Amino acid sequence: MNQRRDFIKKTAMVGTGIAALPNLTFGISKYGMKDKLNVGMIGVGLRGTNHMNNLLQRDDVNITAICDIDDNRIKLALDAISKAGGAKPKTFGKSEQDYLNLLALPEIDAVLIATPWLWHTRMAVDAMKAGKFAAVEVSAANTMEECWDLVNTHEDTGSHVMILENVNYRRDVLALLNMVKQNVFGELMHFRCGYQHDLRGVLLNDGKDAYGKGVEFGEKGISESKWRTQHSVLQNADVYPTHGLGPIAVMDDINRGNRFLSLTSHATKARGLHDYIVENGGEDHPNAKIRFKMGDVITSTIETANGETIIVTHDTTLPRPYSLGFRVQGTNGLWEVDGNRIYIEGKSAKHDEWDVADEWLMKYDHPLWKKYGEHALGAGHGGMDFFVDNAFVESAKQNVAPPMDAYDAAAWSAVTPLSELSIANNGEPQDFPDFTRGNWIKRKPYDWMKDSY
Repeated sequence: MNQRRDFIKKTAMVGTGIAALPNLTFGISKYGMKDKLNVGMIGVGLRGTNHMNNLLQRDDVNITAICDIDDNRIKLALDAISKAGGAKPKTFGKSEQDYLNLLALPEIDAVLIATPWLWHTRMAVDAMKAGKFAAVEVSAANTMEECWDLVNTHEDTGSHVMILENVNYRRDVLALLNMVKQNVFGELMHFRCGYQHDLRGVLLNDGKDAYGKGVEFGEKGISESKWRTQHSVLQNADVYPTHGLGPIAVMDDINRGNRFLSLTSHATKARGLHDYIVENGGEDHPNAKIRFKMGDVITSTIETANGETIIVTHDTTLPRPYSLGFRVQGTNGLWEVDGNRIYIEGKSAKHDEWDVADEWLMKYDHPLWKKYGEHALGAGHGGMDFFVDNAFVESAKQNVAPPMDAYDAAAWSAVTPLSELSIANNGEPQDFPDFTRGNWIKRKPYDWMKDSY
């Protein structure tokens, strides 16, 4: 913790020079650089608490207010803030709309939203309308209307929203970005990515079994099973695309010299959750009669304006080890995360044989990780949560465009409604809206290679 506090002091000083960089195009607010950022937490469940604990390590952040409709989560959050030496924040949560009273507080500079998906857009939009810098967990939107709401509200108000896609800061992902920028793979051609994670014990969980063998959701569920599983009942779509697509979009300069053009999606039949219920609850359990709509494996193919293709996979209800399935391929070679392997023509140890990727990843380790990696350990998800929270704070303190902005939030999240339409129409291609309204042609890529945030 002391190491992380030292890091914050160093980056706070670095941040004073960041505003001069040309990629941060919206400039300093009329109030200038803030020494202390007053943050409101909307949602302090497991994910929100992780963010909150990271922010509590900082000397330049005050947790000024918290909101959650679960009294137990409020109590846990207050206890954590007290133990960290913070002042007692104002609390909200008497109703689902009480977050609006938090947003009305004049002392709040920024809010971090970590609530169920259906609340993400409306809370982010309300935050921007209230003049707050908004950070929102993934995905940022569920419908195409919500995607446009994020963009339109940002443009109408001048307030910023940052999608908190932590995988963009994963160590191997940033090393690969470094390789892409240094042209190791040559001209980019093809990518693969996705969210491949056995979530049956998350989607069906009553909290009675330590090994996650419950078969309940909705009112009888705990944590994410209270709300997330309902999407599997009602939607046949890739409902969680950004962990895979966010990093690939940055490598491929999406919204900044390139854009998504079209998408086609297909879904398998749905068997995983039903089989899990029967195995752990029996054939006579009421949930065994539910017909889940979401296919167990959903595959989407995206075409870009510059001629690359991206395959995105959603696979969360069958037994499998975790993988985001990354593949980066260009005219000189390719890297695949599964198998930790790479092949670069003329540079790999043997012709037509894979290299183990470790030496390549070490050689192209990102400046952020080389400089501050030891300070990020323990911050959650292998350290990448530390960097994404730092990017939020430093952007909000200066009121400048974050690394992952409203246009990114909209484009990456749009996979959900587009995939649902494509699947419903037998894989019919769906056009991506241009959320930048043509400005992708002249927008410059964010400088992810600097060693600040």
